[in-house]
Amino acid sequence: MINVLVADDELPAVEELAYLLGKDDRIGVIHRATSGAEALRALNTERIDAVFLDIHMPAVSGLDVARAITRSSKPPAVVFVTADEDCALEAFELAAVDYLLKPVRAERLSRSVGRISELLRDGAAAAPEMITVDQGGTTRMIRRDDVTYVQAQGDYARLHTADASYLIRVPLADLEQQWAEAGFIRTHRSYLVALKHVQSMKLAADKPSVSVAGAGLPISRRHLPMVREKLEATRIRPQA
Repeated sequence: MINVLVADDELPAVEELAYLLGKDDRIGVIHRATSGAEALRALNTERIDAVFLDIHMPAVSGLDVARAITRSSKPPAVVFVTADEDCALEAFELAAVDYLLKPVRAERLSRSVGRISELLRDGAAAAPEMITVDQGGTTRMIRRDDVTYVQAQGDYARLHTADASYLIRVPLADLEQQWAEAGFIRTHRSYLVALKHVQSMKLAADKPSVSVAGAGLPISRRHLPMVREKLEATRIRPQA
């Protein structure tokens, strides 16, 4: 069970997030704080595995709390929960596990809890690869491991995540080379998919396809042998 601390200077926001977390079977004790100072006190007195921090709290901000956490010998996982998109880069420089935008959706929160669970199980995690994207005149930072698949659009590529899509000025062929080691494979001249997000594949049908985050994408005959090879490499076999 994951013991968590929810810190936000607005009590209704604390209670709403605590309610959503309480519905997750992976969550244990939920501590609450309505200021950064109160959060720091809780961290010093309670056994806390993960902290969900609002950024803009008076006096001691969520970023201040995160900086203090980085000096701990056994720091809890940090997730920022905020309405501010502009602090994402600084948040991830402080080794944040995730960055949630308000209002928080239950399914998005569940993915954060999953990341915390993996971190606690594995003991450590590499800093996530961040990508700078532009959307509606706003520059945002997103995690590469949130990208489920990439779609070619001329000299551009559209990155699809569970929440949105983002157009970047990079050809799909370039991303295919750059992201191969991160588990992305080419399935079609128009698509690059993240293996970790693949839900199912139909390889024997007249029209091979792959299901990625609910989207059905074609597999071309040209790319089918490589897709089969990648899939075969992931099979679990009995020991000889």
